Amino acid sequence: MARRVVLHIGAMKSGTSFIQNVASANREALLEQGVLFAGTRWRDQVEAVRDVAQSSGRGLAEDGPWNTLVREIAAWDQTALISMEFLAARTPEEIALICSSFGDAEITVIVTARDLGRTVPAMWLESTQNGAIETWEEFLDQVRRAEGRAGRDFHRHQDLPALAERWSAVVGKDNFVIVTVPQPGASPRVLWERFTSVLGIDGSQADLEVRANLGLGLASALVLRRFNEKYLATQGTATPGDPGRDYLRLVKHRLAKGGLVHREGEPKLGFDTRWGRKMGEQQIKALRAAGYRVVGDLDELIPQRVAGVQPKQVSGQDQLEAALDGLLFLVGDLSERSARRRGRQQS
Repeated sequence: MARRVVLHIGAMKSGTSFIQNVASANREALLEQGVLFAGTRWRDQVEAVRDVAQSSGRGLAEDGPWNTLVREIAAWDQTALISMEFLAARTPEEIALICSSFGDAEITVIVTARDLGRTVPAMWLESTQNGAIETWEEFLDQVRRAEGRAGRDFHRHQDLPALAERWSAVVGKDNFVIVTVPQPGASPRVLWERFTSVLGIDGSQADLEVRANLGLGLASALVLRRFNEKYLATQGTATPGDPGRDYLRLVKHRLAKGGLVHREGEPKLGFDTRWGRKMGEQQIKALRAAGYRVVGDLDELIPQRVAGVQPKQVSGQDQLEAALDGLLFLVGDLSERSARRRGRQQS
């Protein structure tokens, strides 16, 4: 078994994709410093964590994704790294199951944390790519009250004191580390080097030229949310937030992440509320009182105003243009795929 297992558990929208992409692009360099980024591809980690989530804390299949990943880690004798933001929301039973998988290995848990000023709008924009139907106003109300589907889901992933307490109760407070995401304007290297300092390696030479996880503009997000309402109405088994594999493959990964995120000139969603600032300040106070190890500065989690506009300020024409650009992208994408298929058949 690996001497040490580092679990980067999230939180969502806290630079997780950046860290995962950099780790994937620098696998060999990490290995040279004794760190195994587990799996042959990052998708193996996604499937492994889903395996745990679907088990609800019960036993796992010996040949399933989680135990396959554990066997790879067991064959390594230094540090192994798993980075998957779905880990943050796991139940105490699931956390115990995860940690027991690694026997006597030293376990370090890292949560990357970003201020709520940026996190709240990012979570709503992301939710529209996952079949959510809540309007921005409904989303804010549910988050503020910690009620409703969107509100409960937000707090499962973003209530930092609660998730820190769940994980540290199993691994110990000394083995739980908060890495804060710098405020806007800082070099991406700051976050990466804070992260690698917890790994105990030199991250200064890593190649950070990786694919960015771009966010949706507001017009595109509004179009997707309205699409979700119509789509879910036609799909008997789909539900908000769980729209099914076809949706994720075609809408999220092709239309949204493959096309709409690349639109330029869209208005940006703004956020600045008194309750949001208060929620962030309460989280900081609770984390500071608990005495967790922090790499960075908890003051970086003080919510800052995010400049931008509100949905009612986005015209119908802007939304129509976003919808048309989406259609043009899909038609072009289908045409390219058809051309490649004809080429393979002719050869």
